[in-house]
Amino acid sequence: MDTATPAVTVALHDGASVIASSGQVDARRHGELLLPAVDRVLAEAGVKLDAVTGVVVGVGPGPYTGLRVGLVTAATFGSALAVPVHGICTLDGLAYAAGQDGGLEGPFAVATDARRKEVYWARYEDARTRTGDPAVDRPADIAAELAGLPVVGAGAALYPDAFPDARGPEHVSAASLASLAAERLAAGQELLEPQPLYLRRPDAQVPKNYKVVTPK
Repeated sequence: MDTATPAVTVALHDGASVIASSGQVDARRHGELLLPAVDRVLAEAGVKLDAVTGVVVGVGPGPYTGLRVGLVTAATFGSALAVPVHGICTLDGLAYAAGQDGGLEGPFAVATDARRKEVYWARYEDARTRTGDPAVDRPADIAAELAGLPVVGAGAALYPDAFPDARGPEHVSAASLASLAAERLAAGQELLEPQPLYLRRPDAQVPKNYKVVTPK
């Protein structure tokens, strides 16, 4: 599952292939849409929740509120079912989908909407190989660095002046996350801890130097 972007996306993978998936784009309803999507995917696959042997969750980067919905839900399922919970970078899932479904070979970059007129982004040698850590920047500040490269994701589509070669998909799919995770696990690679990759402080913060009012 992944809620790091406006997409609320869930998939079920049997270790060899995706057997059911769901995706809805709504940046304001992550908490409302995620569990019904889980139910829908399990029903489509004809299995019960207790058949799940592991959980993979996108760790972002992403905005604080949406991202934590998926991470908390994944942790809850892991605890309730006594199964491992694995993290995977959301940008890696987009890159993998661009290679597998879009035929993009690389090098290229991935950029998602970080709000505040910024993007979360990373460079890739190919669909499976990220060449550095994810970052958050204004599009104009990285346009020269990414000049000439295709850029995948909604962040590219939002800023065509900075990223003229925008490519799809715009949003991550849990199907791609699950397939990439299964591939890495089968190869004996370790996945990330299911901890959020925020890259910056949340929008909502306690104001500094506020006046404390206490009753007399």
